[in-house]
Order: sequence, then structure tokens, then C-alpha cells
Amino acid sequence: MIAIITGDIINSEEYKASEWIDVLKKQFSKWGETPVDWEIYRGDEFQLKINPDQALWAAVQIKALIKSVKGLDVRMAIGVGSENFQGISVSESNGTAYQRSGRIFDNLKISKINLAIATGNIEVDKSLNLMIKLALDFMDEWTPVSAEIVAIALTNTVSSQEKIAGMLGIQQSAVSQRQKRARFQLVLELLHYYQQTVKRMKP
Repeated sequence: MIAIITGDIINSEEYKASEWIDVLKKQFSKWGETPVDWEIYRGDEFQLKINPDQALWAAVQIKALIKSVKGLDVRMAIGVGSENFQGISVSESNGTAYQRSGRIFDNLKISKINLAIATGNIEVDKSLNLMIKLALDFMDEWTPVSAEIVAIALTNTVSSQEKIAGMLGIQQSAVSQRQKRARFQLVLELLHYYQQTVKRMKP
């Protein structure tokens, strides 16, 4: 079982690619090799193959990184399933994970939702997508400062607020306030719920 994240950058045409593409490539490189595990193509679209347990965490991390640039956002579809053909690149590979990700991605613009998931289990999809939709109510509104604190905290999950404060050159109380504004604790609870749900789905 694998997960495929298909996405594109919202408002990318109004920005230079240099403002976001290197950060995205650096993050993707932590998850695998291009082009077999990830690709950025057609200027602002991408696909990432990742462990299902990590898929929502990765999507939230990508969103936080992109929203750290004022005015940018990202639209993503997560497909969980199989891979029955592995091409020389992730965009040439196939399987239910790819098909589910592609189908949902095509519907995102129509439904005006920036993140959704398909696992092949109707009940699981219903509950996860409801929770994601509720979370998007505040994640879509992250300011660059809120997004930055989420991106750093997700990258350094074992770091204390004091250590994060040192990295940013701010007070620990400021880190706490920024995490609170970003609803970071709720994000962690959502990610934990997602991981437990996906683990139960494994054969």
C-alpha cells in the first residue's frame, strides 16, 4: 500500500518560481528521489509517492511551507492504494493510489476544497474528509507567520518551544502564541487520528 499526493500551487502565476520551488524540492528530497518518488512538472504541479502513514503529515507540511510565502497556497489530493506498475517516473506509474489521487484532484477546483483523500473505503473517506474540511477552515487562513511556525514544528517534532524560539530568534512565549493561533495542537490531533486510522486499514 502506498500514498500518492497530487497537487498544484495556487496563485503561482503571480510569483517567481524561485520564491517557492527550491523549498519544495528540498522538502521532497527528504522523502525520496526524483523522478521515481516525486516530480514537479508543468511549472507548478507535482506528484509525490510516500508511505500512507506519512501522507497527511506530508500534505500539511507542504501546505505550511507554501503558505509561508504570502499569497500562495496549495491544492492537494491524497490517494491511498496499490501500485501495480512502476515507471521510470512517478507520473508514469500506475495503480489504485494514482487513480484515486488523480480523480480527487480533478474535483478539487470544482468543490473549492484545497485538500481531500481517497482510500477506497467509503466510511473512512467520509470521516477523514470531514475532519480535513473542518481543519481547512483555519489552515486555509494561516498567515505566513503561522504557516512558518507549523512548518518548523512539524520538521522538528522533538524540539521544545524553547529550541524553536532559539532557531527563530524570538521568545518562547511568542512561539506558544503563534502555535496557538495556527491551532497547532488540533493539527497534531488530526495527524494522529489519521495515522491510527490508516494503520488499521493495512492488511
